[in-house]
Amino acid sequence: MKKLGYILLIIFFSCGSNDESTYQEPDDSVDDEIPTDDDPVVTNPLTDIQIMNLTQRTTFKYFWDFAGANSGAAKERYHPNDPSNSQNVITTGGSGFGLMAILVGIERNYISRTEGAERLTQILNFFEGADRFHGAWSHWLDDNSGAIIPFSSQDNGGDIVETAFFAQGLICVKEYFKNGTSEEQVLASQADTLWKSVEWDWYTNNQNKLLWHWSPSNGFAINLELSGYNETLIAFILGAASPYHAISPDVYHQGWASNSSIVSTESQYSIPLILDHAGSGTGPLFWAHYSYLGLNPTNLNDQYANYWNLNVNHTNINYQHCVSNPHNYTDYGVDCWGLTASYTRNSDGSVGYTAHEPENDNGTISPTAAISSMPYTPEKSLAAMHYFYGKDLMGPAGFYDAFNPQYNWVTERYLAIDQGPQIIMIENHRTGLLWNLFMQNDDVQNGLNILGFTY
Repeated sequence: MKKLGYILLIIFFSCGSNDESTYQEPDDSVDDEIPTDDDPVVTNPLTDIQIMNLTQRTTFKYFWDFAGANSGAAKERYHPNDPSNSQNVITTGGSGFGLMAILVGIERNYISRTEGAERLTQILNFFEGADRFHGAWSHWLDDNSGAIIPFSSQDNGGDIVETAFFAQGLICVKEYFKNGTSEEQVLASQADTLWKSVEWDWYTNNQNKLLWHWSPSNGFAINLELSGYNETLIAFILGAASPYHAISPDVYHQGWASNSSIVSTESQYSIPLILDHAGSGTGPLFWAHYSYLGLNPTNLNDQYANYWNLNVNHTNINYQHCVSNPHNYTDYGVDCWGLTASYTRNSDGSVGYTAHEPENDNGTISPTAAISSMPYTPEKSLAAMHYFYGKDLMGPAGFYDAFNPQYNWVTERYLAIDQGPQIIMIENHRTGLLWNLFMQNDDVQNGLNILGFTY
């Protein structure tokens, strides 16, 4: 994941008129078949149940079939037409998403519980032996050795945000297996020990803020502070929850909330704003996904925001931009929407990477944006999934990462951080699996209480 300095204006519907949280999924006890590996083609229209089943099952393959050969963890990227691309690059945050995806795979019977536990043990053993920096893992790791792969010249140490995403998955693993067999309880204990050994307090540098990076050769030289609103809320929650290396509440209130200046009274598309991250505009949709894969925003409140409204409104701002289509891009509309960080089509036709958002919109749609927003806008997200499927954007590991209808361009590539939220957030919409696991954890509840949240 790119280090983003973007800042988000998030919105609160005064009456919740565009909140689709009342949507009820049809009874999925009916016999709704999805394509099999032997018969992969089913023509549209699929039912809503079928499109969710198909999306989850194929996306799961990213974390199971195309994982690191040695670690079993998530590769940074997968290019089906060039499988050797970044073959040995393991992503820490994406691997955290992968832990949660494997739990979904067990629940959905893609794999057995025993198979899932064995793969999870393989992954945790790898991370237990990998390079760590005051308990934090680096952004990238070598699949063969667990050694750091520098993300940039100065970013050659710990990454507390990627670590937070991984820890979120570890806590779900702990809760899932803690009352299982003796072998499963060992796995649960290992997951618990790994996340609790992260030195969140070190990454404050003795100040009332969290700093993204530290390295043994560069210290805190990058000096990138975590402050809201963006994808980093989970790092503060876990920092406060840590029983051995906790951050103080002031780190959250002065750092994340900028001494209450995070609160906004403005609006976009006639939708009231809640929080402001001055200077960045609206923000990419992954801000409403990464921290909330385990952290349940449904009833989450603190003195600054109702986080359900925050994320619903953020999603609808993104949607309304695509429907309004101020740049007159081809195919944008009620079925074709979703801007977030992904591969992109550069102006010269080459493939790049950027954080798409209403203020940075080049006509590239990222399927993960709409799909991972399922809990917030289920009807709109389902319409988008049907559209993406009808446009033949489904590949061997789920929907391809990005496409630009203006140029009839599709990148047949995948990124772990874009695939993971899809399978996880669809499951949270359907059963609440990861939300329930994460939120039942005693340490998480303690951290939320310390910071003044109700949930």
